[in-house]
Amino acid sequence: MSLGILVLAVLTLAAAGFLAGRRRAISTAGGDPRRLHSLPGHYGQYVALLTAVPALALLALWLVLQPAYVDHRVSALLPADATADASLVMADVRRISMGLDRLAVAENLSDRDVAALPADGLAARLRSVGAAVTSVTPETFAAARAHRDLQATLGLWMSVLVMAAGAGGFGLALLRIGPDYRARNVSERFIMWILIAASLVAVATTVGIVLSLVFETMHFFRLYPAQDFFLSLTWNPQFRGGSDLGIWPLIWGTMYISFIALLVAVPIGLLTAVYLSEYAGPKTRGWAKPAIEILAGIPTIVYGLFALITVGPALRDWFAQPLGLGSSSSSVMTAGLVMGIMLIPFISSLSDDIMNAVPQSLRDGSYGLGATQSETVKQVILPAALPGIVGAILLGASRAIGETMIVVLGAGAAAKLSMNPFEAMTTVTVKIVSQLTGDTEFASPETLVAFALGLTLFVITLVLNVIALYIVRKYREQYE
Repeated sequence: MSLGILVLAVLTLAAAGFLAGRRRAISTAGGDPRRLHSLPGHYGQYVALLTAVPALALLALWLVLQPAYVDHRVSALLPADATADASLVMADVRRISMGLDRLAVAENLSDRDVAALPADGLAARLRSVGAAVTSVTPETFAAARAHRDLQATLGLWMSVLVMAAGAGGFGLALLRIGPDYRARNVSERFIMWILIAASLVAVATTVGIVLSLVFETMHFFRLYPAQDFFLSLTWNPQFRGGSDLGIWPLIWGTMYISFIALLVAVPIGLLTAVYLSEYAGPKTRGWAKPAIEILAGIPTIVYGLFALITVGPALRDWFAQPLGLGSSSSSVMTAGLVMGIMLIPFISSLSDDIMNAVPQSLRDGSYGLGATQSETVKQVILPAALPGIVGAILLGASRAIGETMIVVLGAGAAAKLSMNPFEAMTTVTVKIVSQLTGDTEFASPETLVAFALGLTLFVITLVLNVIALYIVRKYREQYE
């Protein structure tokens, strides 16, 4: 039984349990629902939950543990000389096993026919059905057949045990139902646990991301000295030894481009938000706000092409070359300007919503004291909305620090320390992508450095969040 059919069968059994539980509750109350502790629907929910939850939990646990168990059993069948690089050999075995399944379906072969296939010339037949197999040895073919047979056997047991768990929960729930059974409490407690699990998803995801970065970064620092990584001012990965992987040129490029982007986006975004919130009429606001927010929906690759084709050549011809500052269309200024345009809707839209949330009573009190509209904006609206505005600017800064495509097309790929905004530079995110692509061995320092770069960028963003939180709390205390 396939996984989709098995899940559908469990859900169907749970739906039947809902109807049976509801009917059972009414029958135990002599046909009078008023004698029940809970509503009839709560009893149906109880039966459905006790049917589906244990079965689906067993299914999820089985799917997590089965691959490791199968690999352990199959790897024991491989000869000793084939286990030198067990991960690569097992990857071949898994590809051959999946190819055998596809071949059996494509050519209508029985399990006995698949077991009788010769290893010689099998690679071509497997490639014809889409399996990424280069060669098949007798040892890997035997292991792949064992892998396939064990997967089939465990799949059958999985189906039997999951359906047995569902049926057992179904029967047990029906036996427990009675007029005095508190089915509503069980149902509401389960919903509470669902809400708790949903709230922990973000926490678990963050922990998983951090741990994955930390472990690979530790591996990198075992191969490359940490002091050279954090103190060197040169970025020069050679991929053949003698690499210099200093992070400071990348951090400088990231901060320089982000600073120019915020220098463009923050004033324009805040002034736009003030106008839309305090000065624009309903008709003007009705078309201006959606028009500005369209900028947020444009793909970053389009911004990158705009920087490469339009903004970069214009800055080079009008400013860089006449002033003798450079001759390249790829520069920090190009990427910063285009990225600033991209960030305008993030800052303006959020700031506008925050200013609109300021109570009208504050405006009326300011006008009652004789303040003008501009004085009210400067001395009442902006201070009251400052925590939210800081959050909007922080969101824009995080977006700028993590941008990649605009930097690739607009700023170039040169890692250098320079104050000239018309020179090509690059950022941490661009180098993360470049170090993880290509045919370089994954265990080399030049590839693992991407995780150290990612962890460093994560720490920088975390520090910015802490600073912003401190500022928000400090100013919020003055106006509460």
